[in-house]
Amino acid sequence: MAMKLPKDKFMSTVKVGEKGQIVIPKEVREMFDIEPGDLLMLLADRERGIAIVDNEGFLEVARSMVDFHSKAEEQEKL
Repeated sequence: MAMKLPKDKFMSTVKVGEKGQIVIPKEVREMFDIEPGDLLMLLADRERGIAIVDNEGFLEVARSMVDFHSKAEEQEKL
């Protein structure tokens, strides 16, 4: 059941199926231009919850990990 929110916001309940799958509502797929076959990243933290990140978010996380690793290597050299 979707709630009326500002144009760039969306809130809805989703039902988990027998196989643990959920359906991303059409409005959200359109909002984020999610197409069949797209890769999404699922992030989970027991305290903070679950987030699903689109490809650009995935790339940001990957860049952050590479930057963190590079900085750690630089610190080890000092």
